[in-house]
Order: sequence, then C-alpha cells, then structure tokens
Amino acid sequence: MENIFVNAAGGIRNLLESAGLPGLAVDLIVLTVIFVAILVFVLLNVLWLVYMERKVSAFIQCRIGPNRVGPMGLFQTIADTVKLISKEIIIPKNTNKKLFLLAPVMIFMPPMAVFAVTPFGKGMVALDLNIGVYYFVALASLSTVIIWTAGWTSNNKYSLLGSMRVVAQMVSYEVPLLLSIVGVVLLTGTLNLTGIITSQQSVWFIFLQPLAFLIYLIAAVAETNRTPFDLVEGESEIITGPFTEYSGMGFAFFFLAEYANVLLVSMLASILFLGGWLAPFGLTFIPSWIWLLLKVYLMIFILMWLRWTYPRIRIDQMMAFCWKVLVPLAIVNIFVTGIGKYLYESVRW
Repeated sequence: MENIFVNAAGGIRNLLESAGLPGLAVDLIVLTVIFVAILVFVLLNVLWLVYMERKVSAFIQCRIGPNRVGPMGLFQTIADTVKLISKEIIIPKNTNKKLFLLAPVMIFMPPMAVFAVTPFGKGMVALDLNIGVYYFVALASLSTVIIWTAGWTSNNKYSLLGSMRVVAQMVSYEVPLLLSIVGVVLLTGTLNLTGIITSQQSVWFIFLQPLAFLIYLIAAVAETNRTPFDLVEGESEIITGPFTEYSGMGFAFFFLAEYANVLLVSMLASILFLGGWLAPFGLTFIPSWIWLLLKVYLMIFILMWLRWTYPRIRIDQMMAFCWKVLVPLAIVNIFVTGIGKYLYESVRW
C-alpha cells in the first residue's frame, strides 16, 4: 500500500521501455499519465468537498443536508453538475467574448500547475523542484488576475466592483501568507517541499511556528475568498461579484475552483506545519499518502468550520486587520525565528 502509486508509475515506465521507445518519449508519456492522475484526483476531491461542505454546514446549523439523491444524498453534486451542464451560457452585450469565455477555463490552470510540484506521499511527486515553495506561491497568485479579468470583461458594475475587491483582498493577504512561510524556510534552509517535510521528522513546525501557522490559516481563508473574508462575492452587497454575469458551467468552474484552492492551501499547510506525510506516534504501518490526506482533510474541516461559524466582516475591517495586525505579527515572527535559530546554532556549536 505504501508504494502502490510509485510502483504503478514504475511499471508503466518499464512497459514503455520494454517496447523500445526512446527515453524522452517514455518520460513524456509517464509525466502525462501522472498529470492526468493528478487531474482526476483533484476533480474527485472537489466534487466530494462540495458534498462535504453541505453536510458540515447542515451539522453546524442543526439541519440534515442532502439526503434525497442517492444514499445519504451522495449523488446530489452529480445532479447539480448535470443541471449546470444543461443550462445556457449567456454572454452579455459589449463584452470581450473571448476573455469572458476563457476566464472560467483558465481559473483551473494555476491550481493544477501547483499540484504538479506537490508531494502526495513519500516519493510521490511529479516534479520535485528545489524552488517548490517559490513556484507554489508564484503560480497560486495568478488566480487574482484571472478573477479580475472575469469581472472586467463582464461589462457590469457589480462585477467590476467585485473584481477590484479581488485585487485589494488577495494581493494584500498574499503578503502575510508569504511572510508566514518565511519562518519555516529559515528553519529548514530550503524551498524544496520534500526537504521541508523531512526536516520535521523530530518535531512538526506547528509547534515551533504556532504564530506563523495561525497567520497562514487566516491569510489562507482570505486568499480562498471564504467567510468571514468573502467580500469578493458579498451576496448582500454586489450579488456574486465578478461571477455575476456567468451562468451554467461558466459559473460552475469558478465555484469548483474555490474548492480546488481550498484543497491546495490545506495541502500546503499540511506540508509546512503538520509534517506532510510523516506519521505521528510512530504509526508508520499506515501508508504515507493516507497520513497526508488525513491532515489535509483536517485542515479543510477547520476552514469549513470557520466559514459556518463567523459572519462576514466589512471590507475596511478586513484590510485593516491585514496591514495593521497580520503583517506586523508576521514580521515579528521572522525576527524571533532568526534570533532563535542563531542562538540555537551558537549554543550547539
């Protein structure tokens, strides 16, 4: 079970090599198979997260949740998908039609590109980059441009206002998010995600960097546009913000991309602060990829718990909290981490 996916990839490689294909062709085919597997993994998890959120919100609000379509309502998400596929995509007048239609498709590209460098278990990473953290944050930030494009091309004042909120909110909260990661990088001395995981064999960084973890968690909620930071699509104020003019699968892509980003930030939190695939209490008989999934879904549950517990805050409160609270705390955390590492290395020397 531990090496089931690694062995499967090795088996495909051996089969292609035995067929006499050149090395470059073998590498390209194996990478393509891995990327398709990652795509299927993300899409299945996104569909499950839609159902999970409905059940979690129902539990918190003392409701039943989906229970009609399929056993325990499991097929409700599939029914909704079929409904959205059958709905007409309406294009407003005086819009840039190419960009308007391209934005929902492009919204999935940044998270899928980031998943390519994310380790899913021991030895289970498509591209093990030495600058994995840098690549992660650089690609993930592209979603801001795509959502802004969707709002700008809609030729709608509510969409434009929502897209401007995207720029203000996501660019602002990227600052404390990045600063919270710096403490982990200082401790490990590497930007490689696999190296960060192996550096936590003695102690997880959530115990060494509790403030950084808290800052990351808050900033991640804001970056995924979820309550209490869902000002981008504040329904009571600007309808659905940059997604107002989208219908059918155009709207569905943006809706599903939110859960893909939730999965993404939860996976990064598990890697940076919860030891990634490392097993707690010496329970190494459980495969590493299962441990990573358990930690990821723990983080996802926390994000859902926060969404259905706190009300939406005002945009001025959100921006002030970012620049006046989170950023200073993140800088203090970097300063304390640097001093602590220097003292620790001095004493050990």
